[in-house]
Amino acid sequence: MSIDGHKVLIANRGEIAVRIMEACADLGLDFVALYTAEDSASGHLDVARRLGGEKSLYRIHNYLDAGDILSVADESGATAIHPGYGFFSENYRFARRVTQRDRSMNFIGPSWEVIRDLGDKINTKRIARALGVPTVPGSDRAIYDELEAEAIAESLFEFQVKMGIKKPVVLVKASAGGGGMGIDECEDMARFRQTYRRIRNYSLRTFNDEGVLIEQRVFNFNHLEVQIVSDRSGTNPVHFGTRNCSVQSPGLQKRIEVAPGFWPEGLSYSFDAAKVLDDITRYSLSIAKEIKYDNVGTWEWIVTPNGEPFLMEVNTRIQVENGVSACIASVRGDRDVNLIREQIRIGLGEPLGYTQDDVSFDGVGIEYRLIAEDTTSGFAPWVGRIEELKWTGRDWVTMHTHVPLDRAYQIPTEYDPNLALAIIWGKDLAEAKQRGLEFLNDLKLNGADSAGHPMKSNIPFLIEKTANLLEF
Repeated sequence: MSIDGHKVLIANRGEIAVRIMEACADLGLDFVALYTAEDSASGHLDVARRLGGEKSLYRIHNYLDAGDILSVADESGATAIHPGYGFFSENYRFARRVTQRDRSMNFIGPSWEVIRDLGDKINTKRIARALGVPTVPGSDRAIYDELEAEAIAESLFEFQVKMGIKKPVVLVKASAGGGGMGIDECEDMARFRQTYRRIRNYSLRTFNDEGVLIEQRVFNFNHLEVQIVSDRSGTNPVHFGTRNCSVQSPGLQKRIEVAPGFWPEGLSYSFDAAKVLDDITRYSLSIAKEIKYDNVGTWEWIVTPNGEPFLMEVNTRIQVENGVSACIASVRGDRDVNLIREQIRIGLGEPLGYTQDDVSFDGVGIEYRLIAEDTTSGFAPWVGRIEELKWTGRDWVTMHTHVPLDRAYQIPTEYDPNLALAIIWGKDLAEAKQRGLEFLNDLKLNGADSAGHPMKSNIPFLIEKTANLLEF
């Protein structure tokens, strides 16, 4: 199937909008770019003008206004919508609306049914368990009965004691919640009933559903991911390796990602790290095949200090960190791997065109998220003006940013203060870390707030954390 003649509306902003525009240009596709009044100084408008001309730009009121976005799609004659990440990327109702309206379009992401089925964490856990894929111990459905909840909690406490955990903890979660809402910890059965009732009542008030999940709390884990790509047939998924996303802010927001997920070639682990990577890859592919996954997606895992993997969830979208997986991959020996380009191509109906045997890996990639934040004060966002962003160009560093390099840039307070992504490649972990530190120390990122105080960024935090990457 040819993708010629398609026009892609990019329903996003910033760095990911820039990368989608560039991927469209690589594929010879027209695109439509959006911006809001608050974003009118963003560099993603500069890229849109350069690659698509002034006619490619449309101003909207809000990136979360579906009606506004679809109105632009109709006015511009767009034939597909790419949601990027965040916003509408995992909203199955929006994906369904795009594909089922009178003037239907392609949704560049998985089919809406897949987004719906894997967006339900309980359903994902049920599918995984049916396939023998390990998930976090606990209930795989919402619990509404207090006695049943107590029985599950009791069994989890006993299980943790048998595992040698000195201070067992269970999580009590609102099953209809998300984003960390409606979760509490319980350390013993004496407090469980009170905790269960509180979360149940909170869930009923907030989500109109008193269902509760009970799970084991896993401490001191590494956060790993498996990158999956599959075409619209849903029958031929391939993986683009693993990555480790364990360097996070206190709010569990990722700050550094490394591919592959462990480095047994140069570090020692108390478990068979190579086997863990093989296992989570195999498990992820088994679910992708079972559900006929049909685009790009990420399987998220936690790995305990004993090397036990547990599936957390599936993210049915392109991830911020897709580039760090691409930078260590080759397809039939071609190092020019771009997962956003692949996502668009297969999202518009082209066959994948290669198998797992055609995908190979080489070296180590590190991705740094460069963010205007005060890491000494709870990672609070820094508000102000970027006066300078400069780095030394090298063949082992790739920068993705929407910050204009030719003028000052006031960071919009309406959006997260993410400034850029830097992807570093090295032939092994030692070289990647050394290059990463060289890049961070050379980087010039300066600005000031309204009172004239110098800007704060997470660069010192990134430098500190580079020393121990992939150690466990």
